[in-house]
Amino acid sequence: MREITYIQAINEALREELRRDPRTFLMGIDVGLGVFGATAGLIDEFGPERIRNTPISEAGYAGAGVGAAMAGMRPIVEIEFASFFYCCWDQVCNQAAKLRYMSGGQADIPITFRTVYGALGQAAAQHSETVYAQFMSVPGLKIVVPSDPYDMKGLLKSAIRDNNPVLVFEHMGLGRTKGAVPEEEYLVPLGKGAVKREGKDVTVVAIGSMVAKALAAARTLEKEGISVEVVDPRTLVPLDEETILNSVAKTHRVVIVDEGHLRGGAAAEIAAVIADKGFDSLDAPIKRCTAPDVPVPFSPPLEQFVVPNEAKLVAAVKEVVG
Repeated sequence: MREITYIQAINEALREELRRDPRTFLMGIDVGLGVFGATAGLIDEFGPERIRNTPISEAGYAGAGVGAAMAGMRPIVEIEFASFFYCCWDQVCNQAAKLRYMSGGQADIPITFRTVYGALGQAAAQHSETVYAQFMSVPGLKIVVPSDPYDMKGLLKSAIRDNNPVLVFEHMGLGRTKGAVPEEEYLVPLGKGAVKREGKDVTVVAIGSMVAKALAAARTLEKEGISVEVVDPRTLVPLDEETILNSVAKTHRVVIVDEGHLRGGAAAEIAAVIADKGFDSLDAPIKRCTAPDVPVPFSPPLEQFVVPNEAKLVAAVKEVVG
């Protein structure tokens, strides 16, 4: 099977869905240029009517996207950096998330929000946030966090076809990573996690960019006789609780690794699900390995200190295994 990059997977998914449905269009800052490469070349094929560069006003164009979705279009709205979601919080959480419910199910809201998240290397606090946890408590939103090119393409295509608002978080630290992706069309369903590595001693639930680090940590720990199972939720809402709980029932120990913050984070929600529904399976306390509750620093050494890495995860697993 051919191998393509994470960025190429995004580009292919967008191109295929734009070809598939003429109601689909893309809007956002610099999408015509394709700064990160994800939207490069799309304007040449689909033109400025369907690849729409917007002013630097997230509230304005996110709101326009919600209106277009209500009117029967299928907009893909790019929020250039995840921190900028704070600029259009009302449009996403108070409008897109609630309109289907408030219309008694009469209005579909088929809108996809794409964004770059996470520490990208000296991008500083306002361009390095991992904010998906803030949206997990908003009913009406679906949240996708792909970890490799295969999942990136399949999940993005599923998100665009969904009749509900879907937030797709793309870590550009993964942008040049390669993976096997079929040439024929496929979809990865929302709400279905994946066991990325089988193991028997401890479960590591890894989110997004942390999956690769979890797999690396698992290889290191295998040399020391510790067998690690790596579970990738792939979507945080809906969350595949069954896959996570089945793994914990098998290994009896769990570490959750996430680039987001500790307090009120995605790892906290997953830990709560395990404590609520899988407590009897546990032989040790649940451990979270996350960023501390500080803004992401500009300083390279401090940024590296804040973001979870393989060494921190190895230490967390050893603590749980005892």
